[in-house]
Amino acid sequence: MRNQDEKRLLFASAIIPTILAAIMWVVKIIEVLFHLDFSFLGVKPVSPEGIPGIFLFHFIHGDWEHLFANTIPILVLGSALYYFYRPIANRILLILIFSVGLLTWCGARGGIHIGASGLVYGLTFFLMLSGFIRRDKKLIIISLVVVFLYGSLVWGLYPKYAIENNISWEGHLSGFVMGIVLAIYYKGEVWYGNENGDENGIWDDDDDCDDDIDLETQRPYWDVPEPDKDELTVKYRFRR
Repeated sequence: MRNQDEKRLLFASAIIPTILAAIMWVVKIIEVLFHLDFSFLGVKPVSPEGIPGIFLFHFIHGDWEHLFANTIPILVLGSALYYFYRPIANRILLILIFSVGLLTWCGARGGIHIGASGLVYGLTFFLMLSGFIRRDKKLIIISLVVVFLYGSLVWGLYPKYAIENNISWEGHLSGFVMGIVLAIYYKGEVWYGNENGDENGIWDDDDDCDDDIDLETQRPYWDVPEPDKDELTVKYRFRR
C-alpha cells in the first residue's frame, strides 16, 4: 500500500508542471504550423498593451532551443515543488507567475520580454533556500541537488552577460527575488506531505489503525475511574 501511495504522489506531483510545459509547447507548435508570432503578447515594460504579458509571457518562447531549455527545469523543479511542498505549491506557483511578470513589467528595459526563465529562477531559488531556512535534512538534500543542477543560473543575473546573449536578466532577477521572498515568507508552513501535514508524504486510505487504539489510553488525565470500595486496601506505615 505504501509503495502504491508513493507512486500516486509522484504522479500527482508531475501533473501541473506537465500541463504548464504542454501549454508552452502547444503555443510554439501553433506558431510554427500557422506561421504566427505571439511575441507581441510578451511583457512590454510600463506599457498598457504589455499588461496581458504579465501572465502570458511565460508561455511564449523565441525558438525551439529557448523552449527546450525551459521545459526540463519546469518539469523537474515544478515536480519537486509539488512533491516536497504540496500544501503550498499552488500558492507558490501562482504567486511566482504573477509577481515575476509584474516586476518585469515594472522594471525591465525596453523591448519585449518572453519565456519561462523568470519562473524557472523563482522555483530554483525557492527550492534552493527553503531547505536551509527550515533546517530539515531531507529538504536540505533537495536544496543541494538544486544547487548542483541549476547553480549556474546565477550567471543569468549578470546584466552584461545577459544583454550580450539577448537574455532578459530583469526577468531572471525578478524570479530570483521572489523565490527568496517566498522561501522566507512560507518558512513556517508545513512541508512535504498531504493536506493533513503527514510528513511522510503519503495519504493513508486505511482507517483500520484507529480500531486498534486502546480507548482506555485515550482518557484524559482527570477522567480516572474510582476504585471499588470493597477492593480498596489502605496501608499505613508508621515512621519515627
